[in-house]
Amino acid sequence: MQQEVLSNTMTVADAYLSLLSDRGVDCIFANAGTDFAPIIEAFAKAQATGGKTPRAVTVPHENVAVAMAQGYYCVTGRPQVVMVHVSVGTANTICGALNAHRAGIPLILSAGRSPITEEGVKGTRDTHIHWPQEMFDQAGMVREATKWDYELRMGETIETVVDRALNIAMSAPRGPVYLTLPREVLASTLPGFKPQYSGRRVAATDPSPDPAAIDEAADLIAKAENPVIISGAGQDPASWHALTALAENHVLPVVQFLTRFQSLSSDHPMNLGYNPKALLEAADVVVVLDSMVPWLPTYHRCPPNAKVIQIAPDPNFTFIPIRGFPANIAITSSATAACRALDAALAERSAKSKTKLDARRKKLADQRAKLVEGWNAEIQRGKKETPVHPAWIGHCINQVKGEDAIVVKEAGLPQQFLQFTKPRTFLAPGAAGGLGYGMGTALGAKMAAPDKLVIACEGDGSYMFCCPIAAHFVSAQEKAPVLWIVFNNGRWNAVQTATRQVNPTGYAAKSNREVLTYLSTEMNYEKAVEVAGGYGEKVTDPAEFPKALDRAVKEVQVNKRQALLNVVCSGGL
Repeated sequence: MQQEVLSNTMTVADAYLSLLSDRGVDCIFANAGTDFAPIIEAFAKAQATGGKTPRAVTVPHENVAVAMAQGYYCVTGRPQVVMVHVSVGTANTICGALNAHRAGIPLILSAGRSPITEEGVKGTRDTHIHWPQEMFDQAGMVREATKWDYELRMGETIETVVDRALNIAMSAPRGPVYLTLPREVLASTLPGFKPQYSGRRVAATDPSPDPAAIDEAADLIAKAENPVIISGAGQDPASWHALTALAENHVLPVVQFLTRFQSLSSDHPMNLGYNPKALLEAADVVVVLDSMVPWLPTYHRCPPNAKVIQIAPDPNFTFIPIRGFPANIAITSSATAACRALDAALAERSAKSKTKLDARRKKLADQRAKLVEGWNAEIQRGKKETPVHPAWIGHCINQVKGEDAIVVKEAGLPQQFLQFTKPRTFLAPGAAGGLGYGMGTALGAKMAAPDKLVIACEGDGSYMFCCPIAAHFVSAQEKAPVLWIVFNNGRWNAVQTATRQVNPTGYAAKSNREVLTYLSTEMNYEKAVEVAGGYGEKVTDPAEFPKALDRAVKEVQVNKRQALLNVVCSGGL
């Protein structure tokens, strides 16, 4: 009799899970603590009574959990939920939250909160850790890395709070939000609770460009001799198609510099590579499309007379304390809406400039042909190099992946050696430089697209940041086999490069073995995957890499288990 009464008593935790499911959240990626007691009870109750909840995914490290939510969103376009343990769990999410915030990835980062009461209330403090884990301002740790934060104070507001969290996360510029959930509130009852506002609270529409600004920008582009688009778009598949039409119809070369998502098909005639230097230095009009860092002023020169058009949901990137890139026109807009508007505005203008556009198309075709020739020559040079050259690794991956595979990059994987012909097939969302996102992103992508081959490329240093044992555990537990490729060059390549750039003739450069940049101990990373029943192999010979890759792909696609190739190479992080 008591069990029947309990199963019919709605708690705030029950309502929370039910609401998330109703609002389209598929997964809660969680690393649990004592604050989860009401949530765990709510999952069990739903399972016993047929209630609907998101899928509960146990993730033994918070960095992996946040990255999984990130990867799932990148593939589906649907924000997911991460739940972690009070203050200490929140602390472990900060790198992931920073990456998601800078990359514009929406998710609900939720955390328990140490019980507020010391006795007398259901869910009150009942273990010693509830005192030292409490903070004055738990959300303060992630406030700068989130769009909004809130503590659920009363169960009666749960629907408003969930809707507000999702809608703020999904409104441009998109990003993570943070919600704290005190244990007593989660454990409290909500008799007769039913969702009231499903479909009546929605995210704001994406910003659309000002017509006058578009007209002014179109005039500049139409009159330009050497326009260039530097793009960081691509998170939204619609932007891929809109940019493709704009570039193709009006002969506008596109450079994807430091891109987190592929903006334009690799084989498109207007794809002029990934380095802005040559086109930027010759440009008279530069269109910066949703790119926080369109070029590096230290190494790339934007002509002082060039007109620069900055387009983004927040074209001033106001969350960056200082950013001095010029803007003759700054247009607040999604990449998709801006590209469509510019395409329409340029239609009549381009029709009057056919001769000029034909000449530009031929010039760009010649430039692209030289680029491709150079890339192919680098592949041939790298084919026989030992340690294995990153160009050869990229080329070989390209031979096995097919057009539907998803490649996650957190290593020195050169994009130009792979072909990406569909949106959402290249993911590198670690926009804040918080290492350790790659494996979780790949796992989230695999869970979102279980029938696709997912390949995650990690530097040896970033692999260690990924909490690899936790990631390998999740891959095995969730039956989400991923092909992991570790670019093992035995050093922090980015740190070494930066040291030599700052002091090219300094003591460190002359030493040829800069302190704090080398990972000198030989590491058999291929053994780590074996603890979770995966397949591992070390590769040192470039001639053996294609065969090793074939074996690894077979393990993932046929034998349905994760595989890791530890490639001793001359590149990577």
